[in-house]
Amino acid sequence: MTSILQKFKNYSFSSTQRFLTYVQIDTQSDPNSSSSPTTEKQKDLGKVLVEELKQLGVESAHLDEYGYVYAHLPSNVFQKVPSICFCAHMDTSPDCSGKGVKPIVHPNYQGQDIVLPDDPSVVIRLTEHPDLAEQIGHDIITASGTTLLGADNKAGVAEIMDAVQFWLQHPDVPHGPISILFTPDEEVGRGTDHVDLNKVNAQFGYTIDGEKRGHLENETFSADGFKIKISGVSQHPGFAKGRMESAIKIASEIIAKLPKDHLSPESTEKLEGFIHPVGITGSVEYAEIEFILRDFKTEKLSTFGELLQSWTSEVLQSYPNSKVEFEQTEQYRNMHEVLVHHPKCLENAMEAMRRAGLQPEMQSIRGGTDGSRLTFMGLPCPNIFAGEHAFHSKQEWVSVQDMQKATETIVHLASIYAEKGT
Repeated sequence: MTSILQKFKNYSFSSTQRFLTYVQIDTQSDPNSSSSPTTEKQKDLGKVLVEELKQLGVESAHLDEYGYVYAHLPSNVFQKVPSICFCAHMDTSPDCSGKGVKPIVHPNYQGQDIVLPDDPSVVIRLTEHPDLAEQIGHDIITASGTTLLGADNKAGVAEIMDAVQFWLQHPDVPHGPISILFTPDEEVGRGTDHVDLNKVNAQFGYTIDGEKRGHLENETFSADGFKIKISGVSQHPGFAKGRMESAIKIASEIIAKLPKDHLSPESTEKLEGFIHPVGITGSVEYAEIEFILRDFKTEKLSTFGELLQSWTSEVLQSYPNSKVEFEQTEQYRNMHEVLVHHPKCLENAMEAMRRAGLQPEMQSIRGGTDGSRLTFMGLPCPNIFAGEHAFHSKQEWVSVQDMQKATETIVHLASIYAEKGT
């Protein structure tokens, strides 16, 4: 370990320059697209990554038709060592523009509010971003005020690429077989739809897609989608008395039934779940409401679906000639249900953070990652910090020093597996 620490002292980290390049490539995914990937422009970053990996000497790097980047580094130790995969996603959220990102490095942060120049009304305030208090003296990267930054998850991409560069520049640093996976469409819930786990060929995985340095996330929401399809009764409005039953009004009354002081995103925190309407469309004759259901206990999702059916039935008592259909679909599950059976992959990650000089903290994610689905596909995959903050917003930021610590954690983690063997 001492040898690795000394090498890092003399190492020229590449994560910052890589990150500044990657965020300027528009890779926003599209939830309304049926193609894979949902936007072809995600492949623009994939092509850049493949070329950089090959320039580093990773000849196995390639981009497939679905926009996934795969690469492998062979083991440099003699003993049998589990293969591990490091994964990050290339797309950015549809919630905020990712076109024309202009990253800005704010050196030697001293606790001030950060005003973004292209829109001075966008201010990253210390009072609203308390994690900035731990960044005194660090270099903070933001966007310019009109777009998101893309730290979610291009910080993770840059950190993994930096680790690859480190391994290739220091072939004496031990590691077993390593797989690299960069995915598209994570932000629209389709990041693993076409992943080839045979090609990944790993026993354990780690997404590098978390927030605060030192965080290790072993638990996500379990998630379902829920639709209410409403068939009303349409009539000419001039002759509608006693006949019309507007599907739009029915949908509005169902939405009005939703509690405001609990079971909603704006009134829940920590391990509390919620029912959240994310879309409503329709006309007098037909309307549809889309919800997302979230809780850390999978069985609660059935209860949430039953609540929606109950509230809808109450509304329909006033609309005897209208009909509804319900559709509940699984999206992803709490990875803790699987990871609890693989404690060593969590212990190794915590030890890697300690070796990087951090105090690890086990956390739950009020959301999901590619790791959620990968875990249930047979690749146990907790989530390691990438240093990203204020996801999906114009106030997004990341610390240069946190990105470097993430790279150190990745390298230490691979060495720990090499030390312990099987």
